[in-house]
Amino acid sequence: MARGKLKKKTIEGAPLIHGAEDLPSVIVDDYNNELKDKDGFIGDRASKSAFQEKLDEARKAIRKGGDDPLGETPTRELSRKDIDALMKGDDKEAAALIMGAIDDFAGEIVGVLTKYLKQDAWKNTGRIAIGGGFKHSVVGEMAIARAGVLVKSEGHAIDLVPIEHHPDDAGLIGAAHLMPAWMLKGNQAILAVDIGGTNMRAGVIELRLDDHPDLSRAKVWKSTLWRHADDAPARRAAIERLVKMLDTLIAKAEKSKLALAPVIGIACPGIINADGAIDRGGQNLPGGNWESEHFNLPQALAKAIPEISGQPTFIVMHNDAVIQGLSQIPFMQDVEGWGVLTIGTGLGNAHFTNKGEVGDAGKAEKSKDGVKAA
Repeated sequence: MARGKLKKKTIEGAPLIHGAEDLPSVIVDDYNNELKDKDGFIGDRASKSAFQEKLDEARKAIRKGGDDPLGETPTRELSRKDIDALMKGDDKEAAALIMGAIDDFAGEIVGVLTKYLKQDAWKNTGRIAIGGGFKHSVVGEMAIARAGVLVKSEGHAIDLVPIEHHPDDAGLIGAAHLMPAWMLKGNQAILAVDIGGTNMRAGVIELRLDDHPDLSRAKVWKSTLWRHADDAPARRAAIERLVKMLDTLIAKAEKSKLALAPVIGIACPGIINADGAIDRGGQNLPGGNWESEHFNLPQALAKAIPEISGQPTFIVMHNDAVIQGLSQIPFMQDVEGWGVLTIGTGLGNAHFTNKGEVGDAGKAEKSKDGVKAA
């Protein structure tokens, strides 16, 4: 089911709502689209594990007639760096084997995209940005490029591009685009959080609004990462650890005299209700039970961190694919509608329509070479 079919509660008097459709610079047309066919969720065919399956199938096939050029290491134990090294190495047969898997996987990406593009929310699509951890590799870049060629060969006048920022940074930087200009005015930075099924990341986003009001030069000033999957914490322990991470970042910003806006932006998997509750899709979060009607992450953080820079803390949360996509806003101003896919443990997706200019935070000047700050 597409996100847009949910009934969402409104919060009276709130300047922003969680999981909002109407954001300062864009309308969120769709996210967490859960299209299915007879084989299940179509997005599962374009996940990181789906690429591993393609590569494993290719290795099994070649063993029928000879040695596996990738050696004895099981596919699931080959890291992105391992596979990239084999792609760039002297063994051309190994590189060719991987290229074949890339081609098959790119076909799956296009198959998924074709089905999304038939949805009403995705029909006005001029470009699609690809993010997620898989993008940050030679193999990922090749798969994106190959999928871009295949999409056009099927008659879709759509460019597929890698997301501009490192995926880890995009998942934080996009949070700045959740906030209207008045929340950011007079401040140099905000806090952002990206919670996933394996890692939890918190960071300070330096806004650089004076020189680049469109947030096109926003960057991660400091960040901290916790691989919670190694510790398997309870939900309460995970929240306590996150609070400590944020407190440490606040102290570092204060020591460096970096003016923090009293806001925290949160990226989280799943469908986000207007009151900050997770409707569904949070089953892989640390400790489980994040979808309980008795738990609300924004409220828990606001209670633990009631003030930032002497002002009451305001927290806004949205889907993680949406927030990765929001980081791309300054670079999508020459198209009206655009989408994002995040390839990782699963396939995240979102679609946006630009409001015209880069929202209240600033304006962008279009040029043939891209987007320049006005």
